This record gives sequence, C-alpha cells and structure tokens, in this order.
Amino acid sequence: MIVLANDSRNCYDVFANDGKQKFLVDFEQAMVTIKEVAQRAGVSIRTVSRVLNDNPHVATATREQVLSVIKELDFRPSAAARYMRTGHSQLIGFLTDELAQNAFSYDLIIGAQQAAWEHEKLLFLLNTGNDVHVETRAINMMRDHQVEGIIYATMYHREIKHSQFPEDIPTVLVNCFADDRSLPSIVPDEISGGRLAVETLLEHGHRRIGFVNIAAREPAPLGRLEGYREALANYGIPYDEALVRFIEEPFEGLATSTYDCVLSLLQMSNPPTGIFCFNDLMVLGAYDAVRKANLRIPEDVAIVGFDNVEILTAQIHPPLTTMELPNFEMGQLAIRMLLGLENSIHNNQPIQHMLECPLIMRKSV
Repeated sequence: MIVLANDSRNCYDVFANDGKQKFLVDFEQAMVTIKEVAQRAGVSIRTVSRVLNDNPHVATATREQVLSVIKELDFRPSAAARYMRTGHSQLIGFLTDELAQNAFSYDLIIGAQQAAWEHEKLLFLLNTGNDVHVETRAINMMRDHQVEGIIYATMYHREIKHSQFPEDIPTVLVNCFADDRSLPSIVPDEISGGRLAVETLLEHGHRRIGFVNIAAREPAPLGRLEGYREALANYGIPYDEALVRFIEEPFEGLATSTYDCVLSLLQMSNPPTGIFCFNDLMVLGAYDAVRKANLRIPEDVAIVGFDNVEILTAQIHPPLTTMELPNFEMGQLAIRMLLGLENSIHNNQPIQHMLECPLIMRKSV
C-alpha cells in the first residue's frame, strides 16, 4: 500500500501496490473522534487503537473504560482506515440477474446475509435485470468498492459464460455454472430431487404417475425428468411418454397450461393416480383440474410439486407436498467458500457443489 499527500489539508490519496488509486482519506478528520475517545477515557490514542483491534496487551480495567466511552460517544472506526490497516473492505458483492426481483429468492439472500454477518462482512447487493451492460457496470462498481469476492446468483438454474467475470476477484456461482467449469459453483441436485419426488408417490402405492414438465433444454427440467425416469426404473416400472406433458408457454401461463395438461391425463382410459409438477406454480392448475374431474386430493389423485414456495404451498388446500430448493443453504455455502471456510478447489479444479433438495411432506400425498 502506498500513501501520498494530496494537499495541504492533510488529505491523502491511497494507492495499491499496482499504482491504482483506492480512495481519498482525511487522516486528521478520521483521528478527531479517536482523539475524543482517548481524551474522555484518559488514555493514549494507541491504547484506543489496541482496544479496537482486540489486542490482549491491554489491562482489563482500561479496556472496559475505553469500551464504555466508545459506547457513550457512539464511536465507529473509519472503514477507510480499517481497509488501510487490514487490506480488507469487509464487503462481499452479491450480483444477481433477475433474482432480487423475485420473492422466491428471499431465502438465498437471507442465507448469504446471515453467513456474511456472522463473519462481520456486509453484502453489496446489485440486480442487473439480465442486462449485460448493467452487469459490467455493476462488476466495475464492486471492484471500485474493493469487494473481497463476488457471488453471482441466477433466478433459473442455467449455464453462463465464464468470460463475463473478472479474473482478479474471487467469484462463486449460485444456481448456475460456468460453461468451462472454471469457477466454483453451487446448484441444486435436480436429478435426485426429481427422483425423490416420484419415489414419494411410489412409496404411497402409486404406479401410474404423470409428470407436467417445462419444454426447455435447461438443467432443471432435464434433471427432474431424469430423476422421474430413474425412480420408475428403480421400481421396475417402464417409462410411458404418454404420461409426460411439456409446457412451452412462459411462466405467466403455467397454471392454465397445467390445468389443461392434468385434465388430459385424468381423461385417459388408464389415468394416473399421482401427478408430479415441475414447480409449485403449476400445482394451482393441477388442483383445479383434479377438482374439475370430480376427484379428491389426495384420496383419488396425489400431487407433488417442486420449489417449496411457502406463501403458496402451505396455504392451498390440502397443503402441498413438495421438494424444497436449498436456497438458504446455497447462500450460506457461497459465503463460506468465498471466505475460505469451505474448499472451493479440489485437485486444482474449482468445486462444483450439488446440494440435495429436501422433501417437505404435507397433505397432498
């Protein structure tokens, strides 16, 4: 770190060793409050500094006196001064595509925030709206604020390009993965989640199970379909493509399209007694279709969803059995990986974590 005088006001430009300017800090102004603390406590500025840095070589009575004055004056050490001393900004960038606009992402952000706070870090949250130009500006802004690392999270589980992230800032991907697997990532295990959802129906005696899926070549629909097929195979039941429906409409039309799909399944000569829906939003249409067919849930038709959107799953009747996306756990793990508390590299390769999706058992099965 290089510090150069800026003008006659005792202001200083702070530069990194590579010569790039970091910030401007007024040392005299920064020292005023610490001087006040020292004067009020009857100690030296160095003693106050030692207390702030939890130095063990301070007498207990002196430490308590200084801490009492700090509380009385509501003193807060300068973040700029702390950065100069430690080289750490205490900031972690949390960058999203559309996620921050979505209520489903609440647990992911809260999980990351809680883990960061436990280690005295703050989240610097920016949402790009899936605009590449905004994303570039956001990353530059995070670099300007000296973030210690970046978490990049997407609303939908998908592949992204590694090239969009800087090489000089540690980055962990959440709910997405780099095209060349060159960055550590954390994603839900879609295959095991789909398998467990269908096995839950199978364990309750259902042998004809319909699946309403999304028609997209993305990890979530592909993985959950693979899990569906694996569960059937494990029970010796052949895959029947007539029991699988695909929806190509955008998410706004999911409930209506699911209604049509499930109604068509229930009108088959040998209809399913269990329905697996790609996500919880679809379940609204599935419930309506079952009732339209004058059938009961779960006595005549059992239904399992995916995501565990609690504002929906616990409120509909009967409450929905569903698979939970491990959003909270993904947020916490991302912070731990950035801080070096969890391995992000194994055998010189970035780790690609897949977290299990737990089953939330309610009354629809």
